[in-house]
Amino acid sequence: MSKKYLLTPGPTPLPPEVLLACAQPMIHHRTDEFRKIFGEFNEGLKYLFQTKNGVVTFAASGTGAMEASVVNLLSPEDKAIAICGGKFGERWVELCKAYNVNVIPIEVEWGKRAEAGEVQRILAEHKDAKAVFTTLCETSTGVVTDIEAIGKIVKETDAVLVVDAISGLGAEDLQTDNWNVDCVVAGSQKGMMLPPGLSFCSLSQKALKAMETSKLPKYYLDMKKAKKSLDKTDTAYTPAVSLIVAARESLRLIKEEGLENVFKRHKMLADATRNAVCALGLGLFSNTFCNVVTAASVPEGIDGAQLVKLMRKKYGVSIAGGQGHLKGKIIRIAHLGYMEPFDIITGISALELALSELGYKVELGKGIQAAENVFSNQIK
Repeated sequence: MSKKYLLTPGPTPLPPEVLLACAQPMIHHRTDEFRKIFGEFNEGLKYLFQTKNGVVTFAASGTGAMEASVVNLLSPEDKAIAICGGKFGERWVELCKAYNVNVIPIEVEWGKRAEAGEVQRILAEHKDAKAVFTTLCETSTGVVTDIEAIGKIVKETDAVLVVDAISGLGAEDLQTDNWNVDCVVAGSQKGMMLPPGLSFCSLSQKALKAMETSKLPKYYLDMKKAKKSLDKTDTAYTPAVSLIVAARESLRLIKEEGLENVFKRHKMLADATRNAVCALGLGLFSNTFCNVVTAASVPEGIDGAQLVKLMRKKYGVSIAGGQGHLKGKIIRIAHLGYMEPFDIITGISALELALSELGYKVELGKGIQAAENVFSNQIK
């Protein structure tokens, strides 16, 4: 028997308070008891999303909310722009194509981020674009996007800005209202410190207006129905009751820590992880680091997939490997959600031991020391 450590970019570890909330006896959702919980949960979502507008919730993974944003904001043969610089940027393109939306991809080299000027140029060429889809944190590459800069550009057009913040919400600052984001898409199993199963869409007034003319097919994912019920502190269909009860608790924990402190903690953990992998001689893959996950190139002669498997099987530490053409070439160590310095130190310890076992010359303890140097300077 060995203790397990989850350092993947989703699902993420769960706080004990959330686990206990998940285990509460089931209650009926069409009751005053549930409406009270649902109301507090919705206020917590507004705090996390940094918005005064409503946030609709679906019993689905984050991809369900991505699909909901496409089918509720667009019509067949509408034109949309999608920033495509990783596996999850590609998903926007795939979703648009699935619904016969004419999508113009902005292709970005994996490991780099789209520049706001390029978005402005493409929008100028396609003034009839109805939406711009992008990703806050591209977890396949470890890149963070400058949403604030893109928001300023899209605001001046008729297009809505839709941001996939499934991994980034609660780890990276995302000021939905201040940064002119019309629809933020999120999921429960990342920075929200919950099991998978809930997804969310925030809706600006501009997004609500776009919903009025949307002609794409939708039924369960109809955000007009969801918003109508939300306005009455209710749900259109049976909600994931236990997950919402648990989410109320996770949102309470986030507010208790304070968003600013949550962001600082994630940055500290990210800095420590990046310093550690660099001290071990592993190169950082991305050029604009996010605070969700660190993507590092695997040393020459080492199979990244084998490294990930060894860490999980022998040392009980789960990290993620590369996706797509990066499979076997990079590893991804998450520092997301319910994590603290000793989670990172444990993860780096396992990484050092596994690298050594696979034949990579590593000075044991060097990565740990680099991480501890960050923690000793930042922990007050």
